[in-house]
Amino acid sequence: MTTACEPPFSPEEIASEGLKLEEYQEIVRRLGRHPNKAELGMFGVMWSEHCCYKNSRPLLKQFPTTGDRILVGPGENAGVVDLGDGLRLAFKIESHNHPSAVEPFQGAATGVGGILRDIFTMGARPIAILNSLRFGSLEDPKTQRLFSGVIAGIAHYGNSVGVPTVGGEVYFDPAYSGNPLVNVMALGLMETSEIVKSGASGIGNPVLYVGSTTGRDGMGGASFASAELSDASMDDRPAVQVGDPFLEKSLIEACLEAFKTGIVVAAQDMGAAGITCSTSEMAAKGGVGIEFDLDKVPVRELGMVPYEYLLSESQERMLFVAQKGREQELIDIFHRWGLHAVVAGTVIAEPVVRILFQGKIAAEIPATALAENTPLYERELLAELPKYVRQAWEWTPDTLPACTTGGIEIKAKLHSWNDILLLLLDTPTIASKSWVYRQYDHQVQNNTVMFPGGADAAVIRLRPLEKEDTGTRRRGDAGNTDEILSASPRLVVSAFSETASSSQRAVAATVDCNPRYVYLDPYEGAKAVVAEAARNLSCVGAEPLAVTDNLNFGSPEKPIGYWQLAEACRGLAEGCRELATPVTGGNVSLYNETLDSQGNPQPIYPTPVVGMVGLIPDLTKICGQAWQTPGDVIYLLGGLSSDLTLGGSEYLASIHGTVAGKPPRVDFDWERRVQKACREGIRQGWVRSAHDCAEGGLVIALAESCITGKLGAEISFKLPANDMQRLDEVLFGEGGGRIVVSVAPEQQENWESYLQQNLEQNWHKLGKVGNSEIGLRVLTSDGQALINARIEEMGDRYSKAIAKRLAIYTNTQER
Repeated sequence: MTTACEPPFSPEEIASEGLKLEEYQEIVRRLGRHPNKAELGMFGVMWSEHCCYKNSRPLLKQFPTTGDRILVGPGENAGVVDLGDGLRLAFKIESHNHPSAVEPFQGAATGVGGILRDIFTMGARPIAILNSLRFGSLEDPKTQRLFSGVIAGIAHYGNSVGVPTVGGEVYFDPAYSGNPLVNVMALGLMETSEIVKSGASGIGNPVLYVGSTTGRDGMGGASFASAELSDASMDDRPAVQVGDPFLEKSLIEACLEAFKTGIVVAAQDMGAAGITCSTSEMAAKGGVGIEFDLDKVPVRELGMVPYEYLLSESQERMLFVAQKGREQELIDIFHRWGLHAVVAGTVIAEPVVRILFQGKIAAEIPATALAENTPLYERELLAELPKYVRQAWEWTPDTLPACTTGGIEIKAKLHSWNDILLLLLDTPTIASKSWVYRQYDHQVQNNTVMFPGGADAAVIRLRPLEKEDTGTRRRGDAGNTDEILSASPRLVVSAFSETASSSQRAVAATVDCNPRYVYLDPYEGAKAVVAEAARNLSCVGAEPLAVTDNLNFGSPEKPIGYWQLAEACRGLAEGCRELATPVTGGNVSLYNETLDSQGNPQPIYPTPVVGMVGLIPDLTKICGQAWQTPGDVIYLLGGLSSDLTLGGSEYLASIHGTVAGKPPRVDFDWERRVQKACREGIRQGWVRSAHDCAEGGLVIALAESCITGKLGAEISFKLPANDMQRLDEVLFGEGGGRIVVSVAPEQQENWESYLQQNLEQNWHKLGKVGNSEIGLRVLTSDGQALINARIEEMGDRYSKAIAKRLAIYTNTQER
């Protein structure tokens, strides 16, 4: 060990490990000596924001984390909730932003692999994947390359490992041009009687390394994820891991088999920071130490030194603590699955991580210094609103051209409301994501009830997993599922009824965030994220249960960046308390900034993604967004014109090129009432379709229900009496607590009676579902036509928006 008074490392070497000079001095104080190279690397990764949350931990404390259904909250590999009937769901969201910016295919693929390991490490079989993605403008060739690579990576890993990708969201905005966001959420159903935890215990118990070999790929990935991206980041490709989904499939089966033996005392995925993180976290959580011999580790490259072993993020690796004397039983299981399994360490009483190499101590650090007692930065909030916010809030709709029933003049050209509708449907953020989800296998395991594009949330049947189940589709199961879903989700449910008799329960899941709202008002915008996630679950008939969050922000060291993070956390905490959806864990991804050639940082929009799960007690009582039958009556739950705004709207950004104004304010009492009414309508069998009014407002929601159901709609409403309400605000304005539903005529009386009692006058009968020939017709109450669009025309714009932009990129590449 180095004992000289002079630091053995230059300031540049210390900075290269992601450490500040004052942090290095704190390391020296704690150790009572200077660290060696391996130890410096260990501190660098474990004290990175990605691993220790040194800037965000004080803010996360305000999140509600307990509830009647919460079995495991923050601090473990994934949260776990009780679904009843003996069913327990593990779920978590993680980011792989920086790796995907440098190497989109492997960055996204290993993001999927990592989140799946978080799930099955708990003893749960992964049953579904969702993703929340952000990219720059799709007109930009660089964005097209990143976008195509990320989607291919997600599809490759998820399809190969046999876990369905069932839903998600994709946004496009120039704010993400240099720094895409790749957030992946996974769900799993517990297979073990006991939830597997990560705290090591039992002095003398063996520590097993299982899974794949260790190489030099992914070196220092955690530190890489905690720094801004720059032109030099392309040189950091070694920090991007390389995954093997087929090996991971074997790892899933071997781990679940091992857990069921009862021999495994604790388990930890080797994700970010690899061996360093797994050994230190398991030791710190258990209040013990771990001695680990690197010479026992299976390797794929020769000549590796301790620094490389400890910082490698090679994929598909796990660390177990096993009962002493029974380790061979575990080793035999992993060998049967063609995987490595070796005893590489021991649980010791001294609370340190002691690393051995070639018979000598290569590193020795107190476990808590790496995993718990890490630096913490509580920063001061801005005393006043940032200048950009003050300027944005000064915007008013009066700055827009005047509009009439005939349309609006933009750049000296009159655009009808039909034109505006078609332009918005052609906007990649609003348009169909079929180009994306057609690449995913969303039917593998045969439990997916609601498919991508068919509803506001994914729905997965909860089939008990203890029995032998090959997942082979039989005659009469899902069939031609895309066609069935768009026509009637109830047909899909009946297709599953043969094998679902043992449990009629299902889980619904969604990922949501409108980053433009959060940028303009982090507090209100974050509240709106939680409200929208719960609303999307309610639209399929699910009761919202719990949340996992992924906080994607810029640098917390900059006053505006920290203010955005703090205000967003305050909003998320309030939203989760108001809607009784505790936070079970998540991920923090900071420093999402791109340094341009001049070194100027360009941060992303603050993007706190919420992954939310909900319970469906009766699988036969669900619905999607598509109209079901001509003659069904269409209603709007919520205000037709009040509380709407163009501030932060997709219409304002896409049509007028302006990001300004105040985003919608959340009324949680109203949200609870609207969502409850929607869920009750579905459970009573009154509501046949439900769709949240989100980006693009009411008219986009109506158009999407027409396109998905291949049926038209005749809509009529009274224009606002006062001149203060613009027509484009009514048509395309955005606001929370609004859901479009359709109801069978024979249930109209029961439904309206219920609405009158529970929503009073805050609902509107808009019109009726028509046949496909009528398309979408929107009229004023005195018969003036606002919109008259054919389904084929809307569907063409909606379904081809992404593909046609990528076709231009592909043709350019071929030339």
